Amino acid sequence: MRVLGLDIGERRIGVAVSDPTHRVASPLRVLDAAVVTRPAPLLEIIADYDVGLVVIGLPLSLDATEGPQAKRAREVGTRLAECLGVPVVYADERLSSVEAKRAMSAAAVPDKKKRGRIDMVAASLFLQSYLDATAAEATLNRAPQDSSGRHV
Repeated sequence: MRVLGLDIGERRIGVAVSDPTHRVASPLRVLDAAVVTRPAPLLEIIADYDVGLVVIGLPLSLDATEGPQAKRAREVGTRLAECLGVPVVYADERLSSVEAKRAMSAAAVPDKKKRGRIDMVAASLFLQSYLDATAAEATLNRAPQDSSGRHV
């Protein structure tokens, strides 16, 4: 099963997907934000890619508090969890759009092409961070421990 990343915006939703081993996240596409109320395109992606988990980007402020955009992302996540049939979790997406813009500029992507692609690149960036963090946690949980329970 794969993991799907969603960068929820006012007009667009960036979509990224992991490989089956959960090691690499890749940008997939950008959907119109109306998919929140008409989720057929997301249901199709979930079926086509055998998605078992959806990670929604949570746009926290720099001090890690949740503002209006984070509240909206959670509301959208709750709605999607009800209709998609797969678990939904949240991941910190602070500065993912800024990083996506930088990466696309470094790759000399023309400004006209950046607009729609930034959202899916941002989704792949925070999805990759989520995958890396869960892999590191799994590795740590499997690491040998000494008699006091510390990892060795």
